[in-house]
Amino acid sequence: MINEPSVDALIRKLGTEEEPVSSYELCVVASKRTRQIIEQMQSMGTTELPGKQKEILLACQEIAGGKVKSAKD
Repeated sequence: MINEPSVDALIRKLGTEEEPVSSYELCVVASKRTRQIIEQMQSMGTTELPGKQKEILLACQEIAGGKVKSAKD
């Protein structure tokens, strides 16, 4: 279970005051970024992240850090 960053903090980080995002949109963005991380690791021949960190946690940390944004279709 991921406790930090919190879901509420991730939702606030992805959205804006005028256009908040839903928890569903957060889930979609986090899962897409997680898949990208896994594909990058496979292309480099790596099977684990440093410290046995999970890919989904890295994706959530990137969202919290502002490195990943939600793109509207």
